[in-house]
Amino acid sequence: MKFGFLTSGGDCAGLNAVMRAIALYLDRNVKNAEFLGIPDGYGGLVRGEGVPMKASDFAGLLNVGGTVLGTRRMPFKMMTSEEEDGETRLDKLCANYKKLGLDCLFTLGGAGTHRTAALLCAEGCNVIGLPKTIDNDIYGTDVTFGFHTAVDVAAEALDRVRTTSESHGRTMLVEIMGNKAGWLTLYAGIAGGADAILIPEIPFSIDRLCESLEADRRAGKRCSIVAVAEGAVLAEEAPYRRKDRAFARAERGETTVTAHLAEVIGERTGTETRATVLGYVQRGGNPSAYDRVLCTRLGSYAGMLARQGRFGVTVAVSRGEITFNALADIAGKYKLVDPDSEIVRAAEGIGVCFGR
Repeated sequence: MKFGFLTSGGDCAGLNAVMRAIALYLDRNVKNAEFLGIPDGYGGLVRGEGVPMKASDFAGLLNVGGTVLGTRRMPFKMMTSEEEDGETRLDKLCANYKKLGLDCLFTLGGAGTHRTAALLCAEGCNVIGLPKTIDNDIYGTDVTFGFHTAVDVAAEALDRVRTTSESHGRTMLVEIMGNKAGWLTLYAGIAGGADAILIPEIPFSIDRLCESLEADRRAGKRCSIVAVAEGAVLAEEAPYRRKDRAFARAERGETTVTAHLAEVIGERTGTETRATVLGYVQRGGNPSAYDRVLCTRLGSYAGMLARQGRFGVTVAVSRGEITFNALADIAGKYKLVDPDSEIVRAAEGIGVCFGR
């Protein structure tokens, strides 16, 4: 059997570790297993490119960040649009799946990757998905690989920011990745001891935030740390569509709400306020020990599904156990933070402000 691998969308820690586990499992459990690495995500499959690989090529990748195959973003909405040659990208994906002689394709990616994988399944291709994203927003799984590594990185950044914040008596805003979902900011904020956490799922009031920060100062706190998701939404912005909010911010010369907040908080509270953006450092680097174990479990399970001929699914974690969901059931759906969840209530119970 010939097994293909592709990594699609934004990179994160753990992509190599998952492919390693799949390849090692199949090499041990499927006679004459062949492997094909497809470069640059779905783009490589559209072009019909594939590089023959051996299990030994994957063996040393457990602790290596990024992806040895390379990755690209290819929006789902472009898959079914007819191109100049009269074919859609989906047509080309399916044709090249057959041309390359694949018996199964493993797609490692986030929500968009899973939507395209579901299309391939509907066209008769054997596909198994694996849930990757630092946003932890894939529906149907408790956790995605790459998430915990990003939490560790962001939490350490908050720890480091705190020392300089305390030294200068400043309010520090730390912008963390997460446009639609606030899982990363929520977990990192709690782990880093943030005084306030602002996430997309809970529109916030600047008045309420400033009141909380001022109360902390009166209570004797020398500094304040605010963890801000890049997709955080002001309460007055909440009724508007995302692109309308983006347009309004662009007119103010801002890309996210963080820059606006830093200026307003400084004016209202009278404290020196600074903002820092963690950016791509959250996606880079080697996977944490937790993610290495998770990737090994997910990859080994995916290999078992392939050996059993169970396709059209994506691997998932449910209550600590590895399982799977049908791609058709989860594609296009997102898992967002419940504003009334236990973890949010726990944070509020110890004084963390969410601006509501």
